[in-house]
Amino acid sequence: MTRELGKRYDPQAIEPRIYQRWLEAGIFHAAEDSPAEPYAVVIPPPNVTGVLHLGHALNNTLQDLLIRYRRMLGDNAMWLPGTDHAGIATQNVVERELLKEGLSREQLGREAFLERVWRWKEDNGSRIIEQLKRLGCSCDWARERFTMDEGLSRAVTEVFCRLYEAGLIYRGEYLVNWCPRCGTALSDEEAIPKETQGHLYRIRYPLEGAEGQYLVVATTRPETMLGDTAVAVHPEDERYRELVGRTVVLPLLGRRIPVVADPYVDRAFGTGCLKITPAHDPHDFEVAERHGLPRINVMTPRRRSTRRAGRTGGWTASRRASGCWPTSRRRGCWRASSRTPTTCPAASAAPRCWSTG
Repeated sequence: MTRELGKRYDPQAIEPRIYQRWLEAGIFHAAEDSPAEPYAVVIPPPNVTGVLHLGHALNNTLQDLLIRYRRMLGDNAMWLPGTDHAGIATQNVVERELLKEGLSREQLGREAFLERVWRWKEDNGSRIIEQLKRLGCSCDWARERFTMDEGLSRAVTEVFCRLYEAGLIYRGEYLVNWCPRCGTALSDEEAIPKETQGHLYRIRYPLEGAEGQYLVVATTRPETMLGDTAVAVHPEDERYRELVGRTVVLPLLGRRIPVVADPYVDRAFGTGCLKITPAHDPHDFEVAERHGLPRINVMTPRRRSTRRAGRTGGWTASRRASGCWPTSRRRGCWRASSRTPTTCPAASAAPRCWSTG
């Protein structure tokens, strides 16, 4: 009996059958008691919410080449597969489902929400694994892991504790990108700079002990002045050289803060005087580290003012933004404002969360 070859290669009709034969034969499994030379590759885990793209295809093809080559050499080769939890992306997917039911994660509560997230992962998390199989990846599927598995979580905790006890890592205060809607920290890749139209405000900071004298600070975010701990000028700026080391009075709160000299200041921007808010700007944080300045947090995780923000404590961000400058104007600290394009975060405007915009 003869079979006629098709006019073109049809991977859908051929490859799943061959791959299934490989799985049934167990040829991807690495035995723990094998006397052969061990060789292992841990897959960079793709997000459980994602789908494979060309980058995944290239990356996993190279890994597969290495693993198959070492098997051909007779090594006990293991390619450990798994998926990453993609916490923020998963959270947003589940929250959209809850929204269809008229619910929010706050209404559901932490434990019930976590249960829904795990249920979603079990129902939908296999898509990317099936795509890896369709690529022909020779992973040891019996060992598939998920980054939030209990065993892996214990291992992470153990490693961090050992590193801390050995003095190789430390715990300290630092700035993170924070999304008040998602309620979580974001990596720099997830905090998207966004060009916006904003105002450049000029505010007078009175010089202590010098009646009628001021330093005029230009800023695009006057509402953060409540957390200021210094005013910085460039060390080579002749206009302000004699004022370095003096003290100015922070409008609205009356806090006394120093004038410091730092090369980070752009003399050509605004007035050449830069307000330093270490707890709310990464560049200001570094300036504060160099000069030993305190860090005053004036915002809660939900963007309301803390008690350290004076009379604005408990205010929302929008109310704080609209309420600071009228008070400054009444007290004679307001100089002027002008419309200017600003680019986040370089112009001190907050970057946006990739998932909420």
